Amino acid sequence: MAEGREDNGKGNAQENQVLRLLRLGGEAELFRTPDDEAYATVPVNDHLEDWPVRSRKFRQWLLRRYYSETESAPRAQAVHEALATFETRATFDGEVRPVFVRTAEWNNKIYIDLVNDKWEVIEVDDSSWRIVSRAPVRFRRARGMRPLVYPARGGCVEDLRRFVNLGSEEDWVLLVAWVMAALRPRGPYPVLALHGEHGSAKSTLAKVIRALLDPNTAGVRAEPRDVRDLMIAASNGLVVSLDNLSHIPAWLSDALCSLATGGSFGTRELYTDREEILFSAQRPAIINGIEELATRPDLLDRTVVLYLPSIPSDQRRSEAELWSDFDATLPRILGALLDALAVGLARLPNTKLPSHPRLADFALWSTAVEAGLGWPSGTFLRAYQRNLASANEVALEASVISAPLQGLVATGSFEGTATDLLHVLTDRVDEQVRKQRGWPRNSRALGGLLRRVAPNLRAIEIDVQFWRDSTARRERMISVRRVPSIAAESS
Repeated sequence: MAEGREDNGKGNAQENQVLRLLRLGGEAELFRTPDDEAYATVPVNDHLEDWPVRSRKFRQWLLRRYYSETESAPRAQAVHEALATFETRATFDGEVRPVFVRTAEWNNKIYIDLVNDKWEVIEVDDSSWRIVSRAPVRFRRARGMRPLVYPARGGCVEDLRRFVNLGSEEDWVLLVAWVMAALRPRGPYPVLALHGEHGSAKSTLAKVIRALLDPNTAGVRAEPRDVRDLMIAASNGLVVSLDNLSHIPAWLSDALCSLATGGSFGTRELYTDREEILFSAQRPAIINGIEELATRPDLLDRTVVLYLPSIPSDQRRSEAELWSDFDATLPRILGALLDALAVGLARLPNTKLPSHPRLADFALWSTAVEAGLGWPSGTFLRAYQRNLASANEVALEASVISAPLQGLVATGSFEGTATDLLHVLTDRVDEQVRKQRGWPRNSRALGGLLRRVAPNLRAIEIDVQFWRDSTARRERMISVRRVPSIAAESS
């Protein structure tokens, strides 16, 4: 029987369809990711595309080739068997290759996926940037990702100013530094927190930055329901932007910390008892809200906080006018950022910092790109250190034990158990403070609060130390004292 011809033996016809699908898919270059997901690189028109073997896109590519040859569709079971075979070949015979989302770094070059139909990529090295038809790395495209514009030369980063509402020159420096860090595939990335009253264009600023770096059909998102939702969003895009938050619960604060410096989350795979799916991501994140959102010290240490002023009614622009102007200017803004990116790659190996603040790699990179942005040396560090100092004040103000601790060291010092310290602090506050939800009810809770706020206290020359005494009881001991020689720098 000729290949593909129907006969009375349905099993034989189906087998022929499987063989035909395998032959037609033979042009696919199969490989697997480090976490064993099967991928295929397939020819489409005059370019190559990379898709998971189990994705709808790879399935459509295979079915299109089958239809072009037979003008018919294969049976579902035949498609299932062919895909299973491709997956097996990729898993056991394919090379191991990492797959990236939007940005990647390879051999001291940065690659940015334009996410267009031609699968073109921006290549940036330490001399310039260019558009290339194929990168030496593989990119993954998630649902909702939209194309970047073609960058244009001859622009200026200052062109971005008219689309953002900021209150100071230092805030402008920090915003541009954050954008430049987001273009670099390697973190850590500070969380960008935007605060301001209603109508201060917080959401607009977040959408502008997302459109500039990582266009998506969902430019901003509501608060995720849980860590799993957050990590899925982070796995499927470059920038995570959470809009109009009224507060940050403890779990989200911890998750954002992990996202800034790199973290993983595991969850049980559906329909299994033991198999686990791992989500791992390090991503730039934007949060915005009217009230100060980041109040826990560990998140504040990883956050750049910008306060947006109100916009007078006579200076407001319509959405249509703003986005029309932005779309026309965007290619030149992106081109200028890429120019600065190339300068940063060239200067980074020889860039040194006088001291290492929190997220030192972010500070080092931001200092390296200063020349590419036309900033005098030290511009970024001055702005960043003042922002960190302001964040430190917020952390101390938000901590219910900060004020009584400062009052304690103003007249002396303390050394003893956490229980003893809790009694001392309790005597220093009134009943209204003691009834607050955050006031520690036991020594363990006090120890947790002290460990969180210790770096912030150290910045104002209050030293908190923990140890166990040398007696047989090995009690946990705490000392609190003022030490003027402590450096304000926190590691």
